[in-house]
Amino acid sequence: MLSASTSHMAVPARTAHRVVHVDGVEVFYRESLPERPDAPVVLLLHGFPSASHQFRRLMDTLGKHYRLIAPDYPGFGHTRAPHGFTYSFDQLADTVEAFTEHLGLTRFAMYLFDFGAPVGFRLALRHPERIAGLIVQNGNAYAEGLSDAAREFTALTPDTPGADQAILDLLTVDATRAQYEGGTADPELIAPEGWLLDQHFLDLPGRKEAQRALAYDYKSNVAAYPDWQAWLRKHQPPTLITWGTGDPFFPEPGARAYLRDLPDAELHLFDTGHFALEDRLPEIAPLIADFLNRTWA
Repeated sequence: MLSASTSHMAVPARTAHRVVHVDGVEVFYRESLPERPDAPVVLLLHGFPSASHQFRRLMDTLGKHYRLIAPDYPGFGHTRAPHGFTYSFDQLADTVEAFTEHLGLTRFAMYLFDFGAPVGFRLALRHPERIAGLIVQNGNAYAEGLSDAAREFTALTPDTPGADQAILDLLTVDATRAQYEGGTADPELIAPEGWLLDQHFLDLPGRKEAQRALAYDYKSNVAAYPDWQAWLRKHQPPTLITWGTGDPFFPEPGARAYLRDLPDAELHLFDTGHFALEDRLPEIAPLIADFLNRTWA
């Protein structure tokens, strides 16, 4: 396996880009091709408004030694959902669950980022026996992890005056760019490809309607926080927490809150924003390698 001290210097891994059909959804995913067939498996669960491409550099860095699998959710990236698909976090989790079963994944660690937290915790509650560990990067599960702006946004309902416009304003190119650069110590370290590709997918037909439905459903995640926390207390999964402290949506208290339920979790804070991998990959990748090397067995 990759040593923690040299993981960021590894030769880029080979990756495959594939499509599988599950429950009527054409799921696109990226998968690294490790050198060992028994390599630890990590399910990489992306956030809003991104897709599996947000993990491309992480896969290049660690993919020779770990099987990293990153699907695009319905309504994101290259995945195609049928007409009439119901966009909710339960449905996203249903699709990802069916995807893991199609691939025969019976044991894996999960990387939970942003929307990946509500998707991943739903999987964990359904199949605790499959979860080998958690890597949490700005994936919130606590009330104190919501900023004032996030609280206001997640409280929106279709009847709230101006709610639709507030959601549409978040789907513009300026807002997408701000999600990448906001809270970072040096915005010049954030490559434009990520937010430009995100915006391309957001502008596809039907995508804004999908994001509107998910925005109104986000309150279901907040309501589920106590269930997720109870799962953490009961199962005590090995957990690595890496968190950008400048995140305007999920501030630092959300990272520290995990330690109430997981006192043995490893916490690492970084002076950056929401998309911490964009500028902190050299520091975060070795932490992930070390964590997997110590906890997978």
